[in-house]
Amino acid sequence: QVQLVESGGGSVQAGGSLRLSCVASEYTRCMGWFRQAPGKEREGVGTVVWDSNTRYAESVKGRFTISKDSASNTLHLQMNSLKPEDTAMYYCAAADPSACYSGSWSRGSDFPYWGQGTQVTVSS
Repeated sequence: QVQLVESGGGSVQAGGSLRLSCVASEYTRCMGWFRQAPGKEREGVGTVVWDSNTRYAESVKGRFTISKDSASNTLHLQMNSLKPEDTAMYYCAAADPSACYSGSWSRGSDFPYWGQGTQVTVSS
């Protein structure tokens, strides 16, 4: 059972930046960030597999960067140029590599391990 603990959420004005972190209890080859806004379905933000192969949702490309520190089993999400529509609860998730390669990765249904979430609020 992989345990995930997120941190780094908070409130920021539009155009600002935040950095989220997620510490895993053990090494996992596929990790991802997801988010869910009130009244909306969960959506994928991005994933990393084998420590460096990343993919992103179109809505965050060029603004968000995922990185992974394998030595500490820590996943990061650097969020720049934040917009009010980025406001959501952000979750870290982990899975086998097949989940990261899946064409339906953004749904998150192939990820069995989830953190408790950290809130990001962007004001205009």
